Amino acid sequence: MKLFDVYPINNINIVKGVGSLVYDHTGQEYLDLYGGHAVISIGHTNPHYVKRLEDQLHQIGFYSNSIEIPLQTQLAEKLGQVSGKEDYQLFLCNSGAEANENALKLSSFYNGRKKVIAFKGAFHGRTSLAVSATDNPKIVAPVNETDNIIFLPFNDEAALEQAFADNEISSVIIEGIQGVGGIRVASESFLQKIRILCDEHNAVFIADSVQCGYGRSGKFFSHDFAGVDADIYSMAKGIGNGFPMGAIIISPKIKPVYYMLGTTFGGNHLACAAGLAVLEVMEQDNLMQNAAEVGAYLIDEVKKFSQVTEVRGRGLMIGIELPVELADVKKNLLFKHHIFTGEAKPNVIRLLPALNLTKAYADRFLEAFAKEVK
Repeated sequence: MKLFDVYPINNINIVKGVGSLVYDHTGQEYLDLYGGHAVISIGHTNPHYVKRLEDQLHQIGFYSNSIEIPLQTQLAEKLGQVSGKEDYQLFLCNSGAEANENALKLSSFYNGRKKVIAFKGAFHGRTSLAVSATDNPKIVAPVNETDNIIFLPFNDEAALEQAFADNEISSVIIEGIQGVGGIRVASESFLQKIRILCDEHNAVFIADSVQCGYGRSGKFFSHDFAGVDADIYSMAKGIGNGFPMGAIIISPKIKPVYYMLGTTFGGNHLACAAGLAVLEVMEQDNLMQNAAEVGAYLIDEVKKFSQVTEVRGRGLMIGIELPVELADVKKNLLFKHHIFTGEAKPNVIRLLPALNLTKAYADRFLEAFAKEVK
């Protein structure tokens, strides 16, 4: 049997990781500023994280949600404290796409409506309704196509108001910072307008925080910069530092009913141990503050390069747009300087490192970047 060939991959076999460094099978060291697509939030093989998982494995790794799992309650309490959303309700699942599926489904249960507002450049996942709300026709199969999704221009308040006037809206789903869309930041006034219109029309404000959440922006949720609360926040990626895990947190105005949502693996013992370890390290090591400070330093330094078209983002979610003649910079960073970065089309380098990235590692990137753009 062969693998189903859907990923263009680099011919690199990573076998070990420590902090912000990873190593291939030959022992070659790489600086990881990609974090496996914003997943590694507290560094590779963080000692507290490893011990938490190891200790849990010696007790029990899995049982279903048919029994009490006190770790789920502990995770909910810790997540409420660290995020500042202590009155919200937690539902645990397995991925970002699943989190967004549940958020959209729950919104429709809440108000009995079907229409969803999403935005140009959005990426919400690859499954069912999540992919229907994703602005990429190439990954939307015919069975996913629906007229229930209304795509609007990003940050266009007039278009948003008109859509609410013309339709019965169930929910609005928006990334606080678009990831795949090129690190485009939702304006504070736009997020405030969404909150106002959702309140006026009893629609649900879904804050997709799968990539831009969990402290990456310097606040727990990047939507928090607008000073408003969403009704549902979806999370994954950094929530488990590599353990497959997703979640939504839900406003108290939305009431649970037995069986309206469900999952086999979501919230299992190992997942909760991973999730607790991440939050404990984030809190203990002030990682949100570090993300804000090191991210601001990187953004300021990259802006000094005249060859850069634009720098976007917040904290350690940074997009560096380059002109077409510098299209090989990402590849050269990897194969000449051994630095992993991400990308967004057509020519944006994405930086999504662990939240404990040091200034010294930021300088290592800047030195290599300078060589490539000059």
